[in-house]
Amino acid sequence: MKISTKGRYGLTIMMELAAKYGEGPTSLKSIAEKNQLSEHYLEQLIAPLRNAGLVKSVRGAYGGYILSKEASEITAGDIIRVLEGPISPVDFTEEDDPAKRDLWLRIRDSIAEVLDSTTLENLVNFEEQGTKENYMFYI
Repeated sequence: MKISTKGRYGLTIMMELAAKYGEGPTSLKSIAEKNQLSEHYLEQLIAPLRNAGLVKSVRGAYGGYILSKEASEITAGDIIRVLEGPISPVDFTEEDDPAKRDLWLRIRDSIAEVLDSTTLENLVNFEEQGTKENYMFYI
């Protein structure tokens, strides 16, 4: 499974909203400018996140988006599944060799464990600390 720009940019949006949680709405324009991304593309990504109940939109001159719940309650897995679909390294059937099927299932479960145990709060704290040595991912 390869995470596309949908998943990567979706995580970027959500991390920006998490970093500003409690400060009011954040515009997609400001997120796009800060991260040098296309605002139009971010608009396409925010709709499924809103429909999934992960973000809320705020209308008006000072509108934008806010997280629908605290950053500690939203995982990377929540975001990736909304934007990328089910987590699976390969498509397999029940007719596949049991040993290979078991391998694919273990890989899928390991990826899911990392994504589901990593919250937006973890990611924002990791980014603010600015070092890769503080947070280890084990698969």
